[in-house]
Amino acid sequence: MIINRKTFIKTSSLAAASFLFPNFLKALTLPEALAANGKTLIILQLSGGNDGLNTIIPVQNDIYYQSRNQIAIRKEDTLLLNDEAGIHPNLRFFKELYDNGELAIMNNVGYPDPNKSHFRSMDIWQSASDSNQFINSGWLGRYLDEACHNCQNPTQAIEIDDLLSLAMKGDRNKAIAFRDPKKLYDNSQETLYKKLAANHHYHDHDLASYLYNTLGDTIQNSGYIFEESKAKPTDKIYPATQIGKDFKTIASLIKSDINTQVFYLSVGSFDTHANQNQRQNQLFKTINDAVETFTRDMKDSGKFNDVMIMTFSEFGRRVAQNASNGTDHGTANQMFFISGGLKQKGLLNTLPDLTRLNDGDLIYSEDFRKVYATVLKRWLQSDDHKILGKYNGYYDFI
Repeated sequence: MIINRKTFIKTSSLAAASFLFPNFLKALTLPEALAANGKTLIILQLSGGNDGLNTIIPVQNDIYYQSRNQIAIRKEDTLLLNDEAGIHPNLRFFKELYDNGELAIMNNVGYPDPNKSHFRSMDIWQSASDSNQFINSGWLGRYLDEACHNCQNPTQAIEIDDLLSLAMKGDRNKAIAFRDPKKLYDNSQETLYKKLAANHHYHDHDLASYLYNTLGDTIQNSGYIFEESKAKPTDKIYPATQIGKDFKTIASLIKSDINTQVFYLSVGSFDTHANQNQRQNQLFKTINDAVETFTRDMKDSGKFNDVMIMTFSEFGRRVAQNASNGTDHGTANQMFFISGGLKQKGLLNTLPDLTRLNDGDLIYSEDFRKVYATVLKRWLQSDDHKILGKYNGYYDFI
């Protein structure tokens, strides 16, 4: 069958899409597919560097209010957690989770010699490297390497996106990235693609043949993928935002028979150099509403004790505001943990010490890799030493 350049490019695009999505469900039919341990981890990346001081507000701290005379959140506007701290007013459901003992907050999280570049700091968080190390694999990708030694199509980690993050890339295994199973299915049903796949034979070391073969796999599995994605649809009405749609996809997959243990999604941008309050208000509203619907969905299905949402951002912001009613790149930040299965709840440690700064930046007290080690060991039941190296013990919140 003769193929012109335009058709080849179009075919290549669909074949490339199959690397992002369908093979992970095909793997469920293989004996190598792994059984889940019953726990699910959802990582929510707050891209762009969320301002932690305006997220968990030190309502009794004069330095905070003096350093942010235009953008500080007044005590009476916060949702008070205790006498010293309040949470952002648009994180209303997070306050409810806190009151219910279903939210843990760790402050002052970071790493030695912090980097203020978005790209480099995100690489450090996603690879779990030192600030002077450059590692080409991610901490969750190495989790896949450790958990799935011989799997060609590991299904234990899925990113709800069009592209795969460094965090999800291992040395041998990679997670799967996808967004819309219906779109993939609809594309695969086009007559052109079916004819191309049916009339071509695979030959070794032939790029075009390899693409055709991948296309054939896509067509063969797309119907199953689509059916599986709607096998146990949620009856909850999720927000129409992108993060709302992403959480709805995750909820449907958790309710299905897929053995996925890790989901990864992101929202942003939190890079609030100017007009910070307006941008952060909007982002927190979308996050709050999506997390609320998802959490109630998990509770109604009896799965909330075995599901944990963990948030992180590549860095925090500087203590003092800038001239544009925003904040510039900073260092340490907080992480949230949401689950019905937490052993420790509430504020896990003290608020940031604003009297002790490093050139205007917060000084970290908790290494994020110790957090990762705790999650790997106690939630995902994997060998954190092989994945991360050794860190000084574990936290007790799970």
